[in-house]
Amino acid sequence: MPHVRALFRYPLKGFTPEPRETLTVGPDERVEGDRVLAFRFADSAVPEDRDGLDYWPKTRGLALVDFPGLARLGVTYDAAGQRVRVALGDDVLADEGLDEEGRERLTDAVTAYVLGTPDGRRLRAEGRLPLRLVGDGVASRFQDRPRGYVSLHGSASVAALDAITDARVDDRRFRSNVVLDGVAAWAELGWTGRVTIGDVAFEVQQPIGRCVAVHANPDTGERDARLLQTLTRDIGQDAPTLGILLLPADGGGVIRVGDEVRIG
Repeated sequence: MPHVRALFRYPLKGFTPEPRETLTVGPDERVEGDRVLAFRFADSAVPEDRDGLDYWPKTRGLALVDFPGLARLGVTYDAAGQRVRVALGDDVLADEGLDEEGRERLTDAVTAYVLGTPDGRRLRAEGRLPLRLVGDGVASRFQDRPRGYVSLHGSASVAALDAITDARVDDRRFRSNVVLDGVAAWAELGWTGRVTIGDVAFEVQQPIGRCVAVHANPDTGERDARLLQTLTRDIGQDAPTLGILLLPADGGGVIRVGDEVRIG
């Protein structure tokens, strides 16, 4: 029986995953506590509109697609205390609350770090500085798509990639909320209709098309694996794809590590 191997949420868009034993999918159809904060460019600190929904495109703020060195930073978020800690190894760059002064210090620390990376030149482009730390730390809103979605992939699909790639490839590169065991490699890409995780029913929406963010090593921040080409050239996909997007069918609920997964 397929079952949940691991659960993750990503409080600060583009930064460290937070492993969880449970995830709550709220009435807004998003994982509570997921992507509740983001560093946005100066000219993109308010959302765009797409089909009547707020949309925060990842290319208009700090994200792994353009700034792979972000992977080297360890970020923890204390949701109850609304406090963000940013560290580079054992060196704490900032540990601040989300008041105005704390946001400024967090932004200064992250800006200085990014400017010192090989991709720092990207941050100097017109309209990008100063960065803005946006989000209230509660509402989930900075996913790559206006609807948000819950993302899922099978661990066997990642293992199949790892087996034919020189660099190490693990689940962290794909930044899904839900990782499953007990599913054959690539089988999840063919799912349609309803998927039930524990007691929570979802409707399958679409496969996840991937970008160069997955090239970034989640420990070093270096682009060490050309996975987009591997997916098309070696796996034989028409477009580089791994994982699927889900929306809750009956109002959300709580999913847990170990939950059984039923297809159909």
